[in-house]
Amino acid sequence: MASTLNVLLLGGTGTIGRSTARALLAEGHQVTALIRPRADAALLPGCTVKKGEFPDALTAAMSGIDCVVSCLASRTGAPQDAWAVDHAANSAALKAAVAAGVRHFTLLSAICVQKPLLEFQRAKLAFEAELQAAPLDWTIVRPTAFFKSLSGQVPRVAQGRPFLVFADGKLTACKPISDADLGRFLALTLTDPAMRNRILPIGGPGPAITPLDQAAMLERLTGQPVRIKRVPVSLMHGIVGLLTALGTLYPGLRAKAQLARIGRYYATQSMLLWNPASQSYDADATPEFGTDRLEDHYAAMLRGDVADDRGAHAIF
Repeated sequence: MASTLNVLLLGGTGTIGRSTARALLAEGHQVTALIRPRADAALLPGCTVKKGEFPDALTAAMSGIDCVVSCLASRTGAPQDAWAVDHAANSAALKAAVAAGVRHFTLLSAICVQKPLLEFQRAKLAFEAELQAAPLDWTIVRPTAFFKSLSGQVPRVAQGRPFLVFADGKLTACKPISDADLGRFLALTLTDPAMRNRILPIGGPGPAITPLDQAAMLERLTGQPVRIKRVPVSLMHGIVGLLTALGTLYPGLRAKAQLARIGRYYATQSMLLWNPASQSYDADATPEFGTDRLEDHYAAMLRGDVADDRGAHAIF
């Protein structure tokens, strides 16, 4: 491929999409971003912004494009939203890309699809399979936890409130990656032949971090003892069971039950590479990339330099 590419970015107005846009532009690529009609084009400086709805706007947007980078993802993970966005929207984009002769399609997926217990994970996997079977080069990137999804308790600790952990606080671990580092990694997939036609799990710089490690970071940064409040996993099971039962009587509660299942998943599953042979998560085998560290992000939040931008990633 040429060193300068015409790239179509999908999902560009999200925090990861914006970081990916900056990374692509820094590499010298020409970036076109297709965004919703009501989205803010000012979020993507330096990009050629086209507004339109899926799938109608896709054919025109693909004209002259070498590569597609999709950061599309459902906001809530609820089943209907997941199948509409993680699967159907990406599928429509892939069909348009193939028809236009696009040479490469990079997908931002998620490492949690390794153990698909939730509907949004099944939707992501369904599109991953379509992409791998398509007649173009592809790359599937499965990142670990994001900084923003681990930042919800920074304000509560700063207010002197306890840090919440499930079980003993060591039940899960991850190698969190910043939006900026992930954006750079996604940009590399377009020009590095070794990253082509591969599924690439990726985390930030190690070591793996548990919730108790996160609390220790905040203790160091605030200079004050951080109280730990342990939440039994059985409480999550009870909430899921209750909402599921009530959802049979009150359909409006079904979505809440699904969101509770998502919360339980992240409370009990590590965001690390899964080893099917040992049936365990493997921190050492989880690839690392970038230089940004979660503790520095926490420090920036405590200084007020970085806002709490979790959106749908909010758990606490």
